[in-house]
Amino acid sequence: MLALWTPVEITIAVLVPLVELVGLYCAWRALLFTRTPQGAAAWVVSLILQPFIALPMYAIFGRRKFVGYTQARREGDDGLTSVASDVAHALGELRSNCEDEVPRLAALERLAKLPFTRGNRAELLINGKATFASIFEGLEAARDYVLVQFFIVHDDELGGELKRRLIACAKRGVRVLFLFDEIGSHALPGSYLEELRAAGIDVRSFHTTRGKTNRFQVNFRNHRKVVITDGKAAWVGGHNVGDEYMGKDPNFGPWRDTHMKLEGPAVLGVQLSFLEDWHWATKTVPLLSWNPVRVTGGGIHALAIASGPADTLDTAELFFLHLIQSSKERVWITSPYFVPDGSVVQALKLAALRGVDVRVLLPSKPDHLLVYLSSFSYIEELHATGVRVFRYQPGFLHQKVVLVDSDIACVGTANLDNRSFRLNFELSLVCHNHSFASEVAAMLTADFEASKELDLTHIEERSLAFRSLVKLARLTAPIQ
Repeated sequence: MLALWTPVEITIAVLVPLVELVGLYCAWRALLFTRTPQGAAAWVVSLILQPFIALPMYAIFGRRKFVGYTQARREGDDGLTSVASDVAHALGELRSNCEDEVPRLAALERLAKLPFTRGNRAELLINGKATFASIFEGLEAARDYVLVQFFIVHDDELGGELKRRLIACAKRGVRVLFLFDEIGSHALPGSYLEELRAAGIDVRSFHTTRGKTNRFQVNFRNHRKVVITDGKAAWVGGHNVGDEYMGKDPNFGPWRDTHMKLEGPAVLGVQLSFLEDWHWATKTVPLLSWNPVRVTGGGIHALAIASGPADTLDTAELFFLHLIQSSKERVWITSPYFVPDGSVVQALKLAALRGVDVRVLLPSKPDHLLVYLSSFSYIEELHATGVRVFRYQPGFLHQKVVLVDSDIACVGTANLDNRSFRLNFELSLVCHNHSFASEVAAMLTADFEASKELDLTHIEERSLAFRSLVKLARLTAPIQ
C-alpha cells in the first residue's frame, strides 16, 4: 500500500505523528517545570492542539532557566569557586552588621550570597553626560585592568569615543576585557570589534547560545551595564553605549537615565558578577585583584545583588518584593518597563493600604509598544488602593531606581517586568545611607515634578480599540 503513496504523503504520514509526540513530550515538561499554573495550562493546551505552531515558540520562549551557566560555574576552574568563597570571606571582615542595624536587609544579603559592607562611597550620576564623563575619567586613572560589559553598544559618536579610550588604556599597558551581549548589540559591526582586538583588547560576546542544547536559547539576555577599574571602582546603571543615551535621538528627545559610581569593598561583588559572566563566555578565570579596600570617609553600607535565569530563586523578583514589603514610609520606583507579576502588584497595593507613599514613574514615550500598552492595564487596580502612577514628560525615561523610606536607595539595570525578573542577567546596587538616599529623593522629586500623574480617566477616555489592545498586550506579559 505504501508503494502507492507519493513521497509527500509518506513524509506527512511520518511527520505529523512525530510532531504530535514531541508536542506531548513538551507539554509534559511544561506541566512539570513552568513556573505558574496559568503558564503551564497555556503551554499544555497549545502544544497538544497546535504543536506545529507551539513547538517553535516553546523552543525559544519555553525555557525557564538558563541552561549550562550554573553547571559551568560548578564544573569550571577551581579558581572560580575559590574566588567566590574568598570574596565572601574577605567581605565578611568588613560586614556592616546589617542584621543588627537594619533587620530587613538580612534577606538581601542572603539573596546576594554576600554581606553588606561598610566603608563605601557612592556618586549619583543623573544623565548620560555625567555618567560617561565619570567613566572616561575612571578609564584614564586605571593602572592594572579595566572590565567593560554592556548590553547594547553602538558604533556611533559615543561608541567611537569609548573605543578610542579603551584602545588608549591598552596602549599604556592596562589589560582590557570587553564583554557584550550579541543580541542586544546585534547591529555592532565586526570592524568595531576588530579594532579593539587589534589593540590587544580581549573582546568576547556573552554567547547565550553556547552549547548544543542552547541553540534556541535566544530569549535570554545579559542586560548588565558595568565598568570596573582595578577592582576599586565600579559604574552600574541604566546607560548603554549609544548616542541616544546622550539625548541625541530626535525621536525620544532628552534621555532620562541614572548610573552610579561605587568605590569601596562592595565593588568586589560587582566584579564577581562580571567574572561569572566572563567565565561562561570564555571558560577562563582572569587574574584580578580581590583585596577589599575601604574608602577614606566612605560612610555608605553597600551591596551588589546579581540576578539572572541561572539562579535557583527568582532573585530579581524577590529583591523588589522584599523592598516593597519592608517599606514603612515611602517606596518610589522608576522603570521604563512596567509589566510586573501579580505578587508585585499585590505588594504595591498592600504597601499603599498600609499608608506607605507608593509611586511608580514610567515613560510617556514608548520604545516597546507591547510593554507600553501592558502598563496601562495595571492603572485601574493600583489606583483603587492609592498607588500613584506617573509618566515622565520631557523625554524618554530609562532609569531603574528604587527608594525605600529615608535610608535605602537602589540603582541598577533591572526593570519592573517579567524579563528582568526571569529572563535577563541583571545587577542592582543597594545603598543604606541617609545622605545618599536624600540625594536620590531630590532627584526623583524633580522627576515627578516633570511628570503627569495618571488616573482612571486616562483609560476610560480612550477608545474601545485601545482598551482592547491593552488587555491583549497584558496576555503576552510572560514573554515580553
